[in-house]
Amino acid sequence: LKSGIDILVGTPGRIKDHVQNSKLELSSVKHVVLDEVDYMLDMGFAEQVEAILGFAYKKGSENNPQTLLFSATCPPWVYDVAKKYMKGAYEQVDLIGTKAQRTATTVEHLAIQCHSSQRAGVVRDIIQGYSGSQGRTIVFCETKREADELARNAWLRQDARVLHGDIRQKQREITLKGFRNGVFDVLIATNIAARGLDIPEVDLVIQCSPPQ
Repeated sequence: LKSGIDILVGTPGRIKDHVQNSKLELSSVKHVVLDEVDYMLDMGFAEQVEAILGFAYKKGSENNPQTLLFSATCPPWVYDVAKKYMKGAYEQVDLIGTKAQRTATTVEHLAIQCHSSQRAGVVRDIIQGYSGSQGRTIVFCETKREADELARNAWLRQDARVLHGDIRQKQREITLKGFRNGVFDVLIATNIAARGLDIPEVDLVIQCSPPQ
């Protein structure tokens, strides 16, 4: 950073720290890219992102950085936020368009109704029926508590590990490596594992409740 760089890639919290500690100067930034903008502006990062952008943007200035926002989903509030940092004539590029089928055509979707007390047994049966002996399964839970309870269940704990925000980063990395290498077959996780994983061996994804 001291000797000068052309491109900086970072998390909001760490970038903000460097700016506040006078180790990073953003007034001459020419381009700003926000990846996964719906996540960045909705999951507790919004305040940090806005603080960072405040160093680089001047209200009404024609010399503000070119801004690029990327997102898999664009709810209306994303566009409202975008207007704060983009010129009035900004361009929207939609790679989905009017297509009715927005998920991969190779993926089959099933909905199964069951009582919460039966969930662990149903999850086990689905894994046995759909994942096969060599496949991997990711089970998503809404809360950390639900993930822990499911991982402790006698039907699943032999083959499953848990991943959520209360687990230290080093252990998360060990868990993901074990899952990727086939040390265990079932990953029970909160939405901390919802983005950025590329594990081709995953045959089955189970959502214990409709995602919010």
